[in-house]
Amino acid sequence: MFRGRFEYSIDGKGRVSVPAKFRDVLRQKYASDQLIITIFDSCLVTYPLEEWQVFEDKIKNLSLLKKEVKFFLRYFYSGAMECAIDDHGRILVPSQFREHAHLQKEIVFVGVMRGFEIWDKGIWEEEVEKYKETFDEISESMAEWMGL
Repeated sequence: MFRGRFEYSIDGKGRVSVPAKFRDVLRQKYASDQLIITIFDSCLVTYPLEEWQVFEDKIKNLSLLKKEVKFFLRYFYSGAMECAIDDHGRILVPSQFREHAHLQKEIVFVGVMRGFEIWDKGIWEEEVEKYKETFDEISESMAEWMGL
């Protein structure tokens, strides 16, 4: 599982080192270092290829006649790209993804169980402030969903 937050810098060409802990997870749990990256909310989401394939297996059974499915696939799925980790432990974030997520120099990697997110540091800090305001409420809802 991907856990934790890590701050890094992205260079002018869009290269950024993947946190060592995340690379360890990839080596230990997955057969490949291939990642799938796509846009979501105000960030980028990144999944190991194997996790993405599990997602594809689930989504392929949804009806394309449903408007929500079409919109979701057009936005989230159609923008997905394969992304390999290079010999220096870096990925190249395509320019259209950097623009979408407003990635500047300082970015934050956020572990989210089966994958991780890539945020502009300033936008991430704004999101965290919003989460702080509603965390108690959300925690109660989560506890109910989980039967805790």
